[in-house]
Amino acid sequence: MILKASLILILLFIFLLAVGIPIAISIAIASLVTILFVLPFDVATFTSAQGMVTSLDSFSLVAIPFFILSGIIMKRGGIATKLVEFAKLLGGRIPGSLAHTNIIGNSLFGAISSSAIAASTAIGGIMVPMQQKEGYDKRFAAAVNVASAPIGMVVPPSTGFIMFSLVSGGTSIAALFISGAVVGVLWALTIMIVTYIIAKKNNFPIPAKKENKNVKKIVFDAIPSILLIVIVIGGILTGLFTAIEASAICVVYSLFLSLIYHRTLKLKELPQIMIEAVEMTGVIMFLIAASSAMSFTMSFIKIPDALSSFVLSISDNPIIILLIINIILLLIGTVMDISPAILIFTPIFLPIVTELGVDPIHYGMFLILNLCIGTITPPVGTGLFVGASVGNVKIEHLIKPLIPFYIAIFILLMIITFVPQISLFLPRLLGL
Repeated sequence: MILKASLILILLFIFLLAVGIPIAISIAIASLVTILFVLPFDVATFTSAQGMVTSLDSFSLVAIPFFILSGIIMKRGGIATKLVEFAKLLGGRIPGSLAHTNIIGNSLFGAISSSAIAASTAIGGIMVPMQQKEGYDKRFAAAVNVASAPIGMVVPPSTGFIMFSLVSGGTSIAALFISGAVVGVLWALTIMIVTYIIAKKNNFPIPAKKENKNVKKIVFDAIPSILLIVIVIGGILTGLFTAIEASAICVVYSLFLSLIYHRTLKLKELPQIMIEAVEMTGVIMFLIAASSAMSFTMSFIKIPDALSSFVLSISDNPIIILLIINIILLLIGTVMDISPAILIFTPIFLPIVTELGVDPIHYGMFLILNLCIGTITPPVGTGLFVGASVGNVKIEHLIKPLIPFYIAIFILLMIITFVPQISLFLPRLLGL
């Protein structure tokens, strides 16, 4: 019965996705149909509905709509252009400086917007054409944008960490944020090293030295936006406010920047911004509810236990087991959005890694890192398709220039997975 129900769940879910049904609806339908095979209709529908409602009854989820709203306000407020100008100063005159600007810009704007797609389109939409105009290879420019776009999903404030905290049973959001900041910086540096090597090898142009009389203005325009990250992390660490309260402060702060400081946003635009935020929040909340129904179904038919037994039966070597989990998560990330993937696979693998002695913070870090990488990996990584569209490059022409970045990111993933001190050192030092 377990095998039959598992096959129904998996195959029906894949079929619904293949015919174009939205992922949240696919999850809900597949879960309900599967549970009907093992429970009476009234019991199955009642328990599924109750689980979906209960999953949303969490105060931690309040942070999600606030962070989403803050990101949209910053995006509409023209923050991307100011961050690009600031990133250009940091990029300097090293080989591939414009590509480095793209990486820095994606990291900063992605952190503010909590969206790889927003970073790829907002920053990449400015930087990729600029690189092409300066003589950079078109495919290389697009590859840099794709490889660096997901960094902001790791750097706080990240809604992915909030979801992981909820599903994992209350892992410290502050600790996850701090760990994510470390890993996000390492990801950016990794991409920049590869970029430097390729740019040096191909003699990409270095900008001519020139005096920029607007340096102070560029810095003063960008620093208030960057301070958003500092305020969130600093406020949480000093105990001034919780991570949930920080999300509301982000909204107030982003409104202040856009409406008063930069004056790039008008009051009449706020209703449309609110509608967009509500729509995005509704999608995520429905995903959470639907994923909870699938988690209940999988638990009831004992899929996590079966998968745990299977993985542990392959080897009792922690290195082999963690490597298998990484491969599975990478594959999942290529076909599933990061939000439902976190909600579905966190409870599946958490018991396995806990048995191996892996800290939940460390597990959350490499789980989300895997899923972020999956968004830019073929065959159907959403970040890959968006980046190709922004760079006006065909997918098949983008894979080859991405290979060096894939290799470097995969090496970083292995280091993060097998050297837990990288993820845990700073949170533990700060007593989190």
